[in-house]
Amino acid sequence: MADPAMSVTPYWEVAFDADGDPEGRRRDRLLAGVTERGVRDLIVFAHGWNTDRSGATRLYDRFFAPLPRLAPAARIGYVGVLWPAMRFSDEPIPDFPRAVAAEPPRRPVLDKDTRHALLDTFPGRAILVDQIARLLEQQPPEEAELEEFGRLVRTLVEVVAPGPQALFAADTVAEGVPQSEPEMFAGSSAAACEEFARALAELEAPGPRQGFRIPNPWDGAHELLRQATYYAMKRRAGTVGERGLGRVVGQLAQAAPEVRVHLVGHSFGARLVSFALRGLPEGVRTVKSVTLLQGAFSHYAFAARLPHDARAGGVLQGQQNRVDGPLVCCHSRHDAALGTMYPLASRMAGDSRSAAEPVMGRVLGAKWGAMGYDGVQAVPGTRTYTLAEALEAKLPASGCVNVDAAAVVRRGGPPAGAHSDILHAELARLVLAAGRVR
Repeated sequence: MADPAMSVTPYWEVAFDADGDPEGRRRDRLLAGVTERGVRDLIVFAHGWNTDRSGATRLYDRFFAPLPRLAPAARIGYVGVLWPAMRFSDEPIPDFPRAVAAEPPRRPVLDKDTRHALLDTFPGRAILVDQIARLLEQQPPEEAELEEFGRLVRTLVEVVAPGPQALFAADTVAEGVPQSEPEMFAGSSAAACEEFARALAELEAPGPRQGFRIPNPWDGAHELLRQATYYAMKRRAGTVGERGLGRVVGQLAQAAPEVRVHLVGHSFGARLVSFALRGLPEGVRTVKSVTLLQGAFSHYAFAARLPHDARAGGVLQGQQNRVDGPLVCCHSRHDAALGTMYPLASRMAGDSRSAAEPVMGRVLGAKWGAMGYDGVQAVPGTRTYTLAEALEAKLPASGCVNVDAAAVVRRGGPPAGAHSDILHAELARLVLAAGRVR
């Protein structure tokens, strides 16, 4: 029976906790259902920073909707991955109803919806969230209070996480050792808040400005909280991908070996499906394509060597070879979350370069950038297309493929820009093209 909330059928959901453990009943329904329903191509989509099932389901419903019309003869099944992520409520999603994409709250106050999301995402931390909210409300002028704010944020997100999640924070490794924690955790919190505040001011009023106003460092403190939370989500995405989804895809290969699997991920969901490749059991070749939409992780994640450090490489180096088809990375220069904030938040301890414009874009972006902004980097043989070219061409049968999607991924205001502007039929067509779904 079709899910009344979904535009497509058959549709299943698989749910994971923060450590990647699946909800058994949903997983078992999927494993049994694909054979019963005669599915040949299974499209598995992992959301990014949606908070709850309703938000994720709306995303899947809207993205999947064009696919039956685009491939009417294909026997497609659809899977929505549910995992414990969150979204700050001042980041509206283009084309979503107002109930989901609410009016942006006044920064830097911690609004009710974001506060509840933090409590859901970090259970048992109510006192910490209250202390953080109080400082954002009061905005005390002393630098020591910004340092205290940073300490509270670090404690909230547990920079060194307990359990398996600690193994999944890094995107790059140096001589086999995951690279250090970001500067925003290791350095001065007051300095980090000031840098984030300057970056926000530039995003909100780009170009020459009349007069001069020093940005409010508490605006930057709000951004520090956001980026620290997303650091935890990024770590969690890797955990769920390798320990959760990768194993389920392996079980699916045993239960239904003829089913062709196509992994799709948005934002941190792109990191999740990429780490799922590392979690595939040996010999599994049922993943026929991977499509990354505005991937919120390092553009060097698949590189064997980093251009600026020959001793270091991507934590997923070579994993694109686990795909029996292409790994397609969609990117857009209109994604402010990945073009501006991500490099600043990802800069590792010890890199003392200023984040002031234009250094941040030219230097930090090149070294600490995200693949959703400029594509997979430093992987020999990577092919490059515009979205229009990719939809007309026959995509490569293997390897990494960069697709500039800026022609459609272009709407959205600060601080995220077009990061969530992915509900386009052209991107759905690209998923079909990558997987040769007909």
